[in-house]
Amino acid sequence: MTIPQPAIVAAAGGVHGVTDAVTSDVTAGHVRHEVWCIVVAGGSGARFGRPKQYEQLGAERILDHSVAVARSVCQGTVVVVPAADVAAESTYFEHVVAGGASRSESVRAGLAAVPATATVVCVHDAARPFATPDLYERVVAAIEAGADGAIPGVAVTDTIKVVDADGVVCDTPPREALRAVQTPQAFEADVLRRAHAAGGEGTDDAALVEAVGGRVVVVEGEADNRKITHPDDLDWARARLAAR
Repeated sequence: MTIPQPAIVAAAGGVHGVTDAVTSDVTAGHVRHEVWCIVVAGGSGARFGRPKQYEQLGAERILDHSVAVARSVCQGTVVVVPAADVAAESTYFEHVVAGGASRSESVRAGLAAVPATATVVCVHDAARPFATPDLYERVVAAIEAGADGAIPGVAVTDTIKVVDADGVVCDTPPREALRAVQTPQAFEADVLRRAHAAGGEGTDDAALVEAVGGRVVVVEGEADNRKITHPDDLDWARARLAAR
């Protein structure tokens, strides 16, 4: 089985046809935050061999699973898909926009469709269909507690080597200081907009927030929140769903 390559950071210590949004139950004290989620499904599936977001996972597609969970905890969702698929996907989801040439450009396209009233914005990769409502609530709660960004992470079990362009090992960071990062990632809305304003590129949105001086914290991730990258990852996901 192919193991997806997660982002690594150093630690400092739905269904078809359903379109109306639900109100988030996540609150901070007496203040109710308006939480929106951008579900990123704009890729062509180069590593998978075809657009994986439309593959069946049980009775629904991978994309449908991811959007359904986002909608269960957020007041609104924006779904980002390839430009050619916007019309078709708009029959399933209320807010659908065309993605860009890169992941960051796709997130910016989704962010432009998030209303200015949103105070917290989550970004989730559609290829992680097993993220739970509890995981969303953990990252949102960290924003409400004062962080600029909150990302799920799991402990790294492999030894990680830093290598140069010639493949020579430069460093072996301690595993205790590393986390494999997942989505959904949550951000204070104004900070995320500021981070994307310069048009930068990153493998995740937390990297852009970090680049503008934002304080990003790691919350506990989930072992089943794997990213479907290769066909054998989909085999695992189907077996996992069947075992539930």
